[in-house]
Amino acid sequence: MRHPNYDKFPTVPVPARHAKECWTGWVHIAGEIKRSISQKKTSACPRIVVAIECYPGVLDEEIRGQLEQVFLPALVLDSKKSFKSESDIGRLLAPDLGGNDPVFGYMSRLQLEDFLDTAKLLDVRREIEQQTDGVVFVIGPAAVLIASKPDLFIYADMPRWEGQLRQRRNEVSNLGVSNKELKASLQYKRSFFIDWRVCDRLKQQTMEQWDYLLDTTDQGKPKLITGVSHLAGLRHAVTRPFRVVPFFDPGPWGGQWMKEVCDLDRSQVNYAWCFDCVPEENSLLLEFADGVRVEIPAINLAFNQPKALLGEPVHGRFGPEFPIRFDFLDTMGGGNLSFQVHPTTAFAQEHFGIHYTQDESYYMLDAGKDAVVYLGRKNEASFPDLIAALESAQHGENQFADEKFVARWPAKKHDHFLIPAGTLHCSGANGMVLEISATPYIFTFKLWDWNRLGMDGLPRPMNIQRGRQVIDWSRDEDYARTRLINQITPVASGTGWREERTGLHEAEFIETRRHWFTDKVTHDTGGQISGGVQVLNLVQGEEAVVESPTGAFEPFTVHYAETFIVPAAVGPYTIRPTSQSSKDECATMKAFVRTRP
Repeated sequence: MRHPNYDKFPTVPVPARHAKECWTGWVHIAGEIKRSISQKKTSACPRIVVAIECYPGVLDEEIRGQLEQVFLPALVLDSKKSFKSESDIGRLLAPDLGGNDPVFGYMSRLQLEDFLDTAKLLDVRREIEQQTDGVVFVIGPAAVLIASKPDLFIYADMPRWEGQLRQRRNEVSNLGVSNKELKASLQYKRSFFIDWRVCDRLKQQTMEQWDYLLDTTDQGKPKLITGVSHLAGLRHAVTRPFRVVPFFDPGPWGGQWMKEVCDLDRSQVNYAWCFDCVPEENSLLLEFADGVRVEIPAINLAFNQPKALLGEPVHGRFGPEFPIRFDFLDTMGGGNLSFQVHPTTAFAQEHFGIHYTQDESYYMLDAGKDAVVYLGRKNEASFPDLIAALESAQHGENQFADEKFVARWPAKKHDHFLIPAGTLHCSGANGMVLEISATPYIFTFKLWDWNRLGMDGLPRPMNIQRGRQVIDWSRDEDYARTRLINQITPVASGTGWREERTGLHEAEFIETRRHWFTDKVTHDTGGQISGGVQVLNLVQGEEAVVESPTGAFEPFTVHYAETFIVPAAVGPYTIRPTSQSSKDECATMKAFVRTRP
């Protein structure tokens, strides 16, 4: 196994002219806020209203406590004082929460204003107006709506992954309610379908108006940056290749491969997932002067720079969403993934309110001698017998006879298995999968989980009834053999390189290309106007460097197994081995949205 050089904390430098617009620690943060307040405060306007808008997961009580100590403000208001009652909010959200379903709901179309009580809001605004002098803080979700037109607008942002960790630690509640003790998976469901959607709408509407961004992701080590420097960092990021901050998580089937290659904590029982290109949940590290790193949600890029990042054709199709996901599934020394199926687009639109589904593929970064992929049904299997066997296994009556119903295929390093929605599938033990897929990643119907418990010691939710509605019964082992496994065709070649198309399936919107190279390879996103974002992973070779043929960006070094994003606005770029990889053939896997016939 290779010596680990995987970078777990990649950064994007903020342009030099903004590199000092950063303050660390509450003392320095308070000093900068005081300076800004003093510039706004006049004899004609002795009262200053400061709105600190908080994304879900932010500990607003920590912010409130720190600022009260320093400022001795005239008034401090918790934004939740203007919210509807929890019972009213419960009725408001009920249509989107899907009843007692433990996993699925409907993508909410609510606005943050819908959570506010009109009478309470008027009372709070009168309370603000009655303060004729001093500093007034409004802190929490919807703070900027309550303050209406604040004199100072601070946005306390939070990456979703950190918010989820806080849910697991029972530190935070969902939007508008007090439910810290609720099971973390149910908090996550509510966040996914409601909280994040609602707060993202306000974020997109106001991002250009932020005076400051407050980063409290690393508890006890807050950082404040100007809104201008935040936007400058986003604008710079889309001019060059970049990486988001990967995160790793254990699972009931997790393996040991990533511990070595990604240099992770060896004391952990396993690592099942690595999310290294899921911008909805990953972070982006902006680097300021003296190496100070500020952590922001990577999705801010799609919200603020959608055309430069995605390209106009991709943005026109998906809006400000990042449609491609790369992640790792590690079963080396672990167990099988859950046996599952993904919903069709039509089903996802009707039942969940999303406009595309999780088409995907498994690219084998590594594989043991006994590695397999379960893909497609057995030719002789019958649909009623399959469903009956799954239900019987779910009730504990029998083991699921997978060998009777599911085709099993040997898997070796660099194999590529295509998995369009509706196809029965899972990876077996002793495989290291680079999963290349569309982004709606929680929309998986688990059908069987090999009689094991989740990390919480409880059975994992199965979705046989939903799954039976979307299984494409035509996807049998003959179909898989001829259309889903190693559909590799040569595309082009040159001195020291060759390009292959490896998928995806014609029903999927993502195209994948593999380049083998010992010399420089030319790539092109097509540009912002007619092209699209590209996502790549160095699947073979110790190290490679990405360069601009015109010097438009600084050379960008990537290491084995690292995923990186090339924004549409970049246009032409090249990839070549570095001296560390010069003796070996390197390979990249590239994915992009099909935008041309």
